[in-house]
Amino acid sequence: MTDSSRYSLAVLLPCYNEGLSIASVVIDFRKALPGARIYVYDNNSTDDTAQQAAIAGATVITCRRQGKGNVVRQMFADIEADIYIMADGDGTYDAAAAPRMIEALLSDRADMVVGTRRNITEDAGRRGHALGNHIFNRVYQAMFGRDFTDIFSGYRVFTRRFAKSFPANSAGFEIETEMSVHASTLRLPVTEIEFDYGRRVEGSESKLSTFRDGIRILSMMAMLLKETKPFVFFGAISAALLAACALLMLPIVADFLATGLVARIPTVILAMTLMVGSMLALSCGVILDSVSRGRIEQKRIFYLSQAPARGERALFGPQPIEERDTAAPQPAARELRA
Repeated sequence: MTDSSRYSLAVLLPCYNEGLSIASVVIDFRKALPGARIYVYDNNSTDDTAQQAAIAGATVITCRRQGKGNVVRQMFADIEADIYIMADGDGTYDAAAAPRMIEALLSDRADMVVGTRRNITEDAGRRGHALGNHIFNRVYQAMFGRDFTDIFSGYRVFTRRFAKSFPANSAGFEIETEMSVHASTLRLPVTEIEFDYGRRVEGSESKLSTFRDGIRILSMMAMLLKETKPFVFFGAISAALLAACALLMLPIVADFLATGLVARIPTVILAMTLMVGSMLALSCGVILDSVSRGRIEQKRIFYLSQAPARGERALFGPQPIEERDTAAPQPAARELRA
């Protein structure tokens, strides 16, 4: 067993109107990880989320820019820790599984551990989300590889070098997809831990919109495919245009072979335009693939630069580490009283 007590732990809880459940979530994480610092990022809640979190003992920080992706970006920029534990404030993630996820991070020498959700379909209200989750996971695996089986899980554990090297461009719920693509693109060591997915407390509602957020996530996948695998992206466009050109030209070629005449000149012009477009798309894919490889190499170098230098604290070091300077500045938090 790996001793996680020698590392500084930060529990990060992005919240929007989770006043009914956040206090119990904070208390559960305090029990599961007694030495961890717990931060609740209040994303413009209109209920008593901030007050309940402060009463339960969490440090409450306000994020004014709306959207989970914006909150995650601020959390990773603000907080300094060896290990980050990110969960939701709705009480659906089991805090008792956190030590097991940290153990997996350390023993597997991984940069990210994803808590995959079991029994997600038991709640009838989640059946649509569960079907969409299954479809999007299949799409992700076809696009980026089979590293993950639950790309939408918000229960994750990270090393510092992952958190500080992750660009976090997303604004909303597509942030988990971006995290997964970041890990797959850089071929980072990752692992998954399965746990039971809980129910929301009575009166609490999901902030996820099946269709609106589904479209945003699909758009994010397409954009990330273009950015990370441009040859595949533009190659598919090139193949589609070439196929359309071939379909238009087949009857024209057949007529020409039979009669020696080309009767449909506008169709020929359209087919040739499609062929030129296909060649341009293929050329873009080849050129941008080289650019993308250079960007990935730069990301990899920056990711490696986050590892401690010789003589400094190493997350996976064999010897116990010294305590970090506790005087390091932390982001200003709101002081809230019951």
